[in-house]
Amino acid sequence: MRTETLIANLVADARRSSLRGLPSWPAVVLLCLGAAALALFSTMGLRPDFIAALGTLRFDLKFVLTGLTALGALLAVRDLHRPGPEGRSGRRLLKLTVTLLAASVVGELATVPVGSWETRLVGSNSLICLVAIPAMGAVPLAILLWSVRKGATTRPGMAGAMCGLASAAVSAFFYAAQCVDDSPLFVAVWYPLAAGFLVMTGLALGRRILRW
Repeated sequence: MRTETLIANLVADARRSSLRGLPSWPAVVLLCLGAAALALFSTMGLRPDFIAALGTLRFDLKFVLTGLTALGALLAVRDLHRPGPEGRSGRRLLKLTVTLLAASVVGELATVPVGSWETRLVGSNSLICLVAIPAMGAVPLAILLWSVRKGATTRPGMAGAMCGLASAAVSAFFYAAQCVDDSPLFVAVWYPLAAGFLVMTGLALGRRILRW
């Protein structure tokens, strides 16, 4: 038997065995969403002007960016559950998010006076953002790592990092409803910094607990 055929057969066998006993993916996603929502509403709640802010470009853009990131990362986590090639849909969504974020930053710099750049970048809740997003994403991260552990990933570090990114994006999606800093400059700096903690945590844990 050729080496390539043997490897393909091993991957196929691992994929079939790994699919048995896997938790329902929609249920995993719903658990993550529910955990983040519960964390928001049991602690901070919505921002006081939430209804008035709906429909404004900068406020709505936060949900678009975090939502696309969450969807792309969750698709990547789903693909990394099992051996075999990683799907491209998650990567495409993540690339789209980066492009959209970059465009929004350029638009903000072009339309806002230079004297306001620093104020909009620093915002008023940067420290809260750095704490809230990782805290709200801790349970979703645990759920995703547990789900991937039930599978047979061949890339434990990457799978863990994507679990961290997905949990951070889900957390940021709900946190955006409380955050009063809507400028793309703020979002482009502080949201990724906050997400970085969960990504690095997921990477470290993935390398330790997702091996098989």
